[in-house]
Amino acid sequence: MKEIKLISLDLDGTLLNSRKSISKRNIEALKACSHRGIEIVPTTGRTVDGIPSLIRELPGVHYAITTNGAVVADLRNDKILDKRTLDWEKAVELLEFVDTYPIMYDPYINGRGISESKFFDHMDQYGIPEEIQKLVFVTRDVVPNIIEYVKKKRCPIEKINLFFKEPALRSQMREDLGKFSGILITSSMPFNLEINHPDATKGKGILRLASILGLEKSQTMAFGDGENDLSMIQEAEIGVAMGNGIQSLKDAADYVTQSNDEDGVAAAIEHFILGQR
Repeated sequence: MKEIKLISLDLDGTLLNSRKSISKRNIEALKACSHRGIEIVPTTGRTVDGIPSLIRELPGVHYAITTNGAVVADLRNDKILDKRTLDWEKAVELLEFVDTYPIMYDPYINGRGISESKFFDHMDQYGIPEEIQKLVFVTRDVVPNIIEYVKKKRCPIEKINLFFKEPALRSQMREDLGKFSGILITSSMPFNLEINHPDATKGKGILRLASILGLEKSQTMAFGDGENDLSMIQEAEIGVAMGNGIQSLKDAADYVTQSNDEDGVAAAIEHFILGQR
């Protein structure tokens, strides 16, 4: 293994604690990595616009992998380096299908989520926790009708997010979506599903960014807690699962650290990079 030069970090449930903030210990560990010339890369299911300023302003943060790997972005120069998106016709087909179910859905276009009032004004009806509602409020643009908007704009779709109040309906939807080809279904939370282009994974996003930066796979490290983090845990040279992560992720990881509320990111960085025990 070569010296680590790129650390890929999931945000919710990983770098961010339960209060959606970053601990002082995690910040200090990332600062130390930045001083060593290591790229700190937010790698998230969120859009580019959904990356908060407290993340963007961290030392070493120049790039981001967003919407599960659909977009690789240069944050400092406001430039998209790579995109793996669903075409708008496929998105319309999917949206018209999921619209027949009692769920909330929103496509992500050009770094923003698209919602409509029947969802945006009634998120409690779809079982969305308060902290996620706060994120939705600041990262969605509300239009009269989502499907008609996508038909009119004809823009590539980064991701389609689905929210479920009933776990049984979520399981049924995952099975029903199996009839569609050319899509990848993952999840980042117990109450959602996420639909992407098959090449839009966090793992492939890491490798694409590493290639752009002239780095090798052996110089990468990744942290995650959920299903949509599995690909990057598998692809990175060092894959770290959070203590609060799902069991399948822990089973695939090279190392299991403490939880996101116990400075798990810092603990693993100290162990592997900073030489502290």
